[in-house]
Amino acid sequence: MFKTILFPIDQSRESGQAVELVTEMVKIHGSRLVLVSVVETTPDALEAVEVEAEAAIAELLENAKALFSQAGIDATAIEREGKPAFVICDVADEVGADLIIMGCRGLGLTAEGASESVTNRVINLSPCPVLVVP
Repeated sequence: MFKTILFPIDQSRESGQAVELVTEMVKIHGSRLVLVSVVETTPDALEAVEVEAEAAIAELLENAKALFSQAGIDATAIEREGKPAFVICDVADEVGADLIIMGCRGLGLTAEGASESVTNRVINLSPCPVLVVP
């Protein structure tokens, strides 16, 4: 049913809590797993800060791939820059995701305000169903 599952990850506790469900869903459906992590870019960001963020994201993705590998799952990792909700939805479209599984809140809220989380934006913009893990 779900040939490709997209799992947006960051360093949040909620993202970590979703790992068990992602593992279970991938195994049940024999799905391909794609991990995506987004370095949020802003016009005022210092280059050194962006480089540091990119290094942290690369390490996060490698650790996640290793974790899923221990469970017998070969995951593809994608690192992108941009606005997280838009990038997640673009990647879902690019990889032909049948399902996005993500935590209820990531590391932050969008600049638009506290009521507009990345998760809420993804739910509203996604080209496929979104399963939100509380």
